[in-house]
Amino acid sequence: MKIAFFLFLFTTGMASAFAQTTPDEMVAKFFTDFKIDKGNAVKNIYQTNTWMSKASDAISNMVGEVEKLTPDYVGEYYGYSLICKKQLSDCFVLQSYIVRYDRQPLRFTFEFYKPDEEWQLYSSSFDVNLDDELEEAAKVYYLTLDR
Repeated sequence: MKIAFFLFLFTTGMASAFAQTTPDEMVAKFFTDFKIDKGNAVKNIYQTNTWMSKASDAISNMVGEVEKLTPDYVGEYYGYSLICKKQLSDCFVLQSYIVRYDRQPLRFTFEFYKPDEEWQLYSSSFDVNLDDELEEAAKVYYLTLDR
């Protein structure tokens, strides 16, 4: 009985750790957790949305992928920087971040939704396609040329 009560308090506490915070604060907490334990950082931020329990396989897959980001694979982690922030309204926000490693940069993208009073994670992803997109953006047909 004590174990069940402790688990209830622990999971409730984890969900409330993100409650009543802004998307910026949620991302800051994510990256603080990420520095210590990548898999738990993913699990913790997804706990802000009770609907995500139905997507446990997708969350487990993401946990598995971020846990592959070891120093042997990508080098040392140096931090993160905001790439862009897009707000659709006062209740839906996308934030994209570059994550700096020795070997290469990664991009983490978070979408946050505020259906009522509290922000929750709506979606997140990460990828390594930053260099491809930057090269594509530099192509002549995207540039304004002076005559």
